[in-house]
Amino acid sequence: MKEPMTLQGYDLLLEEFKYLREVEKPRVTHEKQVAAAQGDRSENAEYHAAKEQLRHIDKRLFYLNSMIEKAVVIDPSSLDHTRVHFGSTVELENLADNSSEIYTICGVLEAEPENGLISVHSPLAKQVIGKEEEDQFYIHLPNGKKEYEIVSISYIPIFERKKNIRTKKDFGFQ
Repeated sequence: MKEPMTLQGYDLLLEEFKYLREVEKPRVTHEKQVAAAQGDRSENAEYHAAKEQLRHIDKRLFYLNSMIEKAVVIDPSSLDHTRVHFGSTVELENLADNSSEIYTICGVLEAEPENGLISVHSPLAKQVIGKEEEDQFYIHLPNGKKEYEIVSISYIPIFERKKNIRTKKDFGFQ
């Protein structure tokens, strides 16, 4: 399955992969070697902690590598936002209570559902993709069926809406 993402999201993915591979893994490998040199490994907490950290790093590297291989970089600013698609910001009206909800369709690694950034694979995103303003639709959610109308479709850069942008200090396993 292809994983759509913005260029900024892809660059961040590569940055984390490179940091883990070139900085974190060698650092923890060195810590493991130093701890192993201290003798009996069966009761060596530092050795076992480093070994566990390496397992976590390797799992994350495997995941990031698979995301890199599946990545499809899309520039949402170049797309026509008369219909909902990747990168669209959609204002929905909940027809049950006339409340307004705003969501931006983004990649899995860019998603922050608590901030209105939803994955292109989410049930709501799947329902709105391809629709136009004033279209109505139903969606079955865990707390019941909801009916919405699309009030507006616009383009707001995903990283302008993100609140949790990972940096190098977030990449490590310390």
